[in-house]
Amino acid sequence: MWIVRLALRRPYTFVVVALLIVRAGDGDDRTDVHRHFPNVDIPVVTVIWSSTGISPDDMEKRVVTITERAFTTTVNDIEHMESQSMYGVGVIKVFFHPNAKIEMAVAQITAIAQTLLRGLPPDSRRR
Repeated sequence: MWIVRLALRRPYTFVVVALLIVRAGDGDDRTDVHRHFPNVDIPVVTVIWSSTGISPDDMEKRVVTITERAFTTTVNDIEHMESQSMYGVGVIKVFFHPNAKIEMAVAQITAIAQTLLRGLPPDSRRR
């Protein structure tokens, strides 16, 4: 009960103390963000195949799986790949190691994709 009486007698003191507490806590949050969320630069290349009228199952079997196998044998510094097949569209995300040369990786992916284009369904095209 004594703290309430003190706060009523000296309201400006408690306002200043509250503002100092808020300010001290606010400054700490700004420095913690950099500690908890470091700058991450992961090189990723996305290949999109488009072919009208192909079901997701056919897109996976006829286009995406073949492309993924070709990428794993010809493209350097691949960490992992993720793919998704939808109606008429196949999306392949190729994740590289952080020290990979992305320009060389894009050139390799483009070269193998152009080679694979002949064996794919006639209306397929790479974006």
